[in-house]
Amino acid sequence: MISRRAILKTAGASAVVLGAGAGGAAVYAHGPGMAKARAPWSEAGKSFGDARIDALAYAILAPNPHNRQPWMFELIGDDQIDVRIDLDKRLPETDPFDRQITIGFGCMLELLNMAAAERGFRAEIVPFPDGEPQPRLSDARIAQVTFFPNEGASKDPLFENVLMRRSTKEPYDTSKTVDADALSQVLSAKTGAMALGGTVDPDEIKAFADLAWLGFMIEYETDQTRKESIDLMRIGNRAVVKNPDGIDMGGVQMGLFRMTGIVSHEGLNEKGSQAYNIGIDMYREIIHSAMGFAWITASENTRLSQIDAGRNWVRMNLAAQQIGLCIHPLSQVLQEFPEMSEPYQTIHTKLGADEGVVHMFGRLGYTKFPAASPRWPVESKLINS
Repeated sequence: MISRRAILKTAGASAVVLGAGAGGAAVYAHGPGMAKARAPWSEAGKSFGDARIDALAYAILAPNPHNRQPWMFELIGDDQIDVRIDLDKRLPETDPFDRQITIGFGCMLELLNMAAAERGFRAEIVPFPDGEPQPRLSDARIAQVTFFPNEGASKDPLFENVLMRRSTKEPYDTSKTVDADALSQVLSAKTGAMALGGTVDPDEIKAFADLAWLGFMIEYETDQTRKESIDLMRIGNRAVVKNPDGIDMGGVQMGLFRMTGIVSHEGLNEKGSQAYNIGIDMYREIIHSAMGFAWITASENTRLSQIDAGRNWVRMNLAAQQIGLCIHPLSQVLQEFPEMSEPYQTIHTKLGADEGVVHMFGRLGYTKFPAASPRWPVESKLINS
C-alpha cells in the first residue's frame, strides 16, 4: 500500500498553494505529538501490579496485519488470561479467511511467552481451547493462557530486542548486501515444526521481487482491497493519537495536508490521481530494493499452524533486529482473495508448498530503523479491567 513518504512527496508539490495563510491551519494540524500513541513502547517494563498485565504490556507490541491490534484479554482468577478477538478488527477483503490476523495472534502469544519468563513465570498457552473456528474466526477464545510461578524458567535471549523491534517499510540500501551468515542467524530463530527458508542469491532476489511486485499491483488495483487499506490510514498526528491502530500516516506535514484538503482518503483512492501514481512508483522502489527474502511454510493450513507461523515470524524479526537487519513482510502475494489466485499459486509452487501453505514472505535489507508503530495502551485491551 502507498507509503507515508509517497504521500509527502505528492502533497509537497501542491503545498505551494497554501501560502502564508496556512499558518493557522499548520498550528491546528500539528495538534498533539506522537508520544501518546507510542507510549506503550516505553510503558512496557513497568509494574502494573499483576504479572499477567506486565507480560501483556510487551505482548501488545507484536507485529500484526495493518496494525489492527485485534486482541482483547480477559483476566480470569489470579493466574489465567483468556485471549479473545475484536471481530471488527479483521480484514475481510485482503484476509478473507482471517489467516493473517491469526498469524498476528501468534506473534503476540510468542512475546507473551517470552515476557512471562522474564517475570519468573511459565506461560502455558493452549490455542483455540474451544476448537478451531472455520472458515473465519468467531467470538470463541483464541487462546487460554495460564501463568505458573517458575523462577528457574529459561529466558529467551531474543527478548532483549522486543522494544527495538520494527517492521521497516522503507527502501533498503542496495549497496549493502545481506550475507549468508546474516540470513542463517535469522532462520536459526525457528521454533516448532514450521519450515523457515530464505535466499540472498541475486537472481532469486530479482525473481521474488518481481513476484512481490505483481502481488502488490493486484492488491492496489483491486478496488475493494485498495479501499480497505486506505480506509485504515490515520492521516496526521490527531488521527493517529485518536486511533493508534491501522496504517500510521502521522506527522505535522500530513496533518496540514489533510486539514487543507491536499491529502484525503478519497483522493488517495482515486485511480490515476497523482497520489495514486506516485504510490505505485514509491512501492516499486521499496520492493525492488530487497537484498534478500525470507519465508515460512507449513504442511497444512490450520489455525494452529497459523499461530505457529506467527510465533516464528516475530522470532525472525527479533533475530534480524539483533544484528541490525531490517525485515518487511510482503504478504500481498499470499492473500486469498480471488484476484490474487495466479501469483498465489506461483509462489506456492516456487517454494515447494503446493500441498501445504506459505504463511509468511518478506524482504530483507539494511536502512535506518523507523520510529515505533502506534499502539493502544494495554489497559484498553483488558475486557474486565
